[in-house]
Amino acid sequence: MSDAPTASLDNGAVAALADQVLGPHDKAVPPAAWGRTVREYLRMRPTRQQFPTPVLTLSEADLRHNIATMAEWCRAEGVDLSPHGKTTMAPQLWQRQFAAGSWAVTLANAAQLAVARSFGVDRVHIANSVISPQALRWIADDLAADPTYTVLTWADSPRTVHLMTKALAGHRPGEGAARPIPVAVEVGGPGGRTGARTLTDALDTARAIAESPALLLAGVSGYEGSLAHSPAPDDLDRVRDYLQALRVTHERIRDLDLYPPGSVPVLTAGGSAYFELVTQALAHLHDPEGASQPAARVVLRSGAYIAHDDGFYRSISPFNRVGGTGLRSAMHAWVRVTSQPEPGLALFDAGKRDLPFDEGMPEAQAVQREGGTTVTPLSDPPKVTAVNDQHGYLRWDPSAAAPLAIGDEVRLGLSHPCTAFDKWGLIPVVADTDHDDPPVVDLVRTFF
Repeated sequence: MSDAPTASLDNGAVAALADQVLGPHDKAVPPAAWGRTVREYLRMRPTRQQFPTPVLTLSEADLRHNIATMAEWCRAEGVDLSPHGKTTMAPQLWQRQFAAGSWAVTLANAAQLAVARSFGVDRVHIANSVISPQALRWIADDLAADPTYTVLTWADSPRTVHLMTKALAGHRPGEGAARPIPVAVEVGGPGGRTGARTLTDALDTARAIAESPALLLAGVSGYEGSLAHSPAPDDLDRVRDYLQALRVTHERIRDLDLYPPGSVPVLTAGGSAYFELVTQALAHLHDPEGASQPAARVVLRSGAYIAHDDGFYRSISPFNRVGGTGLRSAMHAWVRVTSQPEPGLALFDAGKRDLPFDEGMPEAQAVQREGGTTVTPLSDPPKVTAVNDQHGYLRWDPSAAAPLAIGDEVRLGLSHPCTAFDKWGLIPVVADTDHDDPPVVDLVRTFF
């Protein structure tokens, strides 16, 4: 793996997104934007209240805070960050994460890798096994053609390694010298997702990678988030035990001299729920500026932190346990009440195709009354109880006065950024969500 301190991309390619012409295919923007480029429309100084509902917005102030907070956390803990770019699939946001010091971007599959490469990203971490022959040969060609490019993939069994090697056997890159594909041994846990379940299986996988003529043994990887789902003591202990297994696997591979001579293996874990446990268990192994043979480059892969949320990650954030300034929810939805068919019920104009719902329902936070311009907090907010494809349900005590009326616009807090961004091809960025009618300072394009 490359030793450059941060990843980079093609700034010109990102800047060119501002020259794309807006139109009806961009469901976030009003007709006033159609036929104009992003740059031209932003020069008109639009504000949030000029956008139709439903709409997902990001807060510039909170994005900036979250990026800086996580970058500083990693620096203080002495680890690197390779944020999971599949959360946003937004090169404009990756660019900001790289500028804050991110060592790489993490992605999940070859399609996402293709997006990254189209924007010139030079270091990519694929947190998954890649066994498609077509994808592997494309990666091999790209590595040969661009000596500055680095990619890391995973494998959790000798069978996976065999299939990767078979796909690359006899393949000759179209240009440049062939380079082996770096692969990390993925360690799993009982009841978890992928990953070798025993130390023996992990070491067998490591040996297979080390012996493959087409691959390079690059480290040990894993994902603790599939093993726990709360900050309860039992869940925290389960994550700690798993991280120790990750460390032991790395140390056994090192003691068996399976890593290439002189290499600095990557030891990577860490979503956005337990990254403090990762640093507690592994950070002592990270020393890229120290001895001539540092034990490992410890890399966190947190992704949801950039937007945070008002649901799952708010409840489980490591900053709740370790203190500090913490993260802020940088994403909200704005919806409009369209029906009140019975006491205690209102429906709004957004549903599963617009809002995340897999890690908890949205929450009603504030209201802009029909015909008004002021956004005020809801003191006793109704509950979002369900979402259909294009409708959401708000309920309250049917004997109480209705807190909302048809035509009112409601700000919703959301849970789970990964299933919020993917529903919007273009996302307005407002200066500050807490303002009544903040200016829209950017439009972020996503590539799902």
